[in-house]
Amino acid sequence: MSALTVQRPEAEATAGGRWIEHWAPDDEVFWNTTGRRVARRNLAWSIVTEHLGFCVWLLWSIAVINLGQVGVTLDVGQQLWLTTVPNLVGAFMRVPYTFGPARFGGRNFTIISALLLLIPCALFVYAISNPDIPFWALLLIAATTGLGGGNFASSMSNITHYYPSHKQGLPLGLNAAGGNIGTSVTQLTMPPLIVAAGLVAVGWVWMPLVLVAAAGAYFFMNNLRTATSSYTVREMGRISREPHTVIMSVLYIGTFGSFIGYSFSFGVLIKNQFPEVQAANYIWLGALVGSVARPIGGLLADRLGGARVTFWNFLVMAFGIAAVWFAVDAGSWGLFLAAFLLVFATTGIGNGSTYKMIPAIFRNKALERVDGTDPTAVESAVALARRKAAAAIGISSAVGALGGVLIQQTFRISLTEAKSVVPALLVLAVFYCVCVALTWTAYLRKTGPDNRSLADAGV
Repeated sequence: MSALTVQRPEAEATAGGRWIEHWAPDDEVFWNTTGRRVARRNLAWSIVTEHLGFCVWLLWSIAVINLGQVGVTLDVGQQLWLTTVPNLVGAFMRVPYTFGPARFGGRNFTIISALLLLIPCALFVYAISNPDIPFWALLLIAATTGLGGGNFASSMSNITHYYPSHKQGLPLGLNAAGGNIGTSVTQLTMPPLIVAAGLVAVGWVWMPLVLVAAAGAYFFMNNLRTATSSYTVREMGRISREPHTVIMSVLYIGTFGSFIGYSFSFGVLIKNQFPEVQAANYIWLGALVGSVARPIGGLLADRLGGARVTFWNFLVMAFGIAAVWFAVDAGSWGLFLAAFLLVFATTGIGNGSTYKMIPAIFRNKALERVDGTDPTAVESAVALARRKAAAAIGISSAVGALGGVLIQQTFRISLTEAKSVVPALLVLAVFYCVCVALTWTAYLRKTGPDNRSLADAGV
């Protein structure tokens, strides 16, 4: 590769917001001289925007336990609906958001997705300023915060193109953690803000920060020409039907679906199971632990293999849910909190390890079909694998987010019909055991004439 070829992307990148025509992160020379710096800068602003997306997405998780201050009274079922609808909309928004960077460019779509966050913030202010608003209107306004949930898919599918295949675990984990921790930031900082300035301030506070994020994306991010294309409906459907996309979507229900489902419902569960406890003082801890654990999961996956980390992680998740069950039966608040924080930690580790798996799976499968001695064939195969992995990441993130809806509704049905959280915990423990079996069967079980598993091949 000539020196001119290496420097050209850097020259474009320093201009701010320009298209980069050539990008080859798997080329060690390119990565060390140009790629790393540009990738880190794009990652930093991607994290900022995704972080604010999560902050806005989780607005109603803290609002529902404070609505009484503005004269709105809801039962536990209505409260869980008000947190479920944003989760549901956020899940569906992840599908079109996945393909936004490929269609418009990563930098361009980050600007758009940031500015869209102004809509739910403004509507939140309107809702809180009009406490006589009907419940159905509250649901519609809460639904708009789902725009923040879509940011994750566009951010992850964009950043996966910037890093070498063997170094994606940590940056993807950091990108996701930076977003996920927005959940905890909202739940930690909003209660004192509510005390100081009222519930309406929860909507106002994010608007100037959103404008800063959009400006940062405009001046400091880039579009990768090699990562842009328009996906056809047929191609999207084909990728979504691939066996590994389906399997990883199910596993992601168990990891991210659990994280977001518990994050939305944790405050309601605390208030219901331990009414003497001030839920707002603890609700943020779960999301914080899960967010911090996510890059740890990515780092462990880089070193030990994503499939192996995912397998053992689901075992610990099942144990954690059993501990929560025991705490509920014993009426022990301390054990309940400790057990739930363990579960939150495993959701984060599993989020990191599963997202490390997806690019590795598609790369491995693509290289199986080409002559390894032909550089052109290898380069084409890797490019196709990146494209498919980016789509699979978005699809899996959408399905995983839907898992959060299922978890919240499982709790709602359990509490309203059985008047107990135990049936929901039993369902969750069984599901995590199913994920253990699925991970082993698909990625750890040794098969074929060489008696190797996909985990042995780097998955």
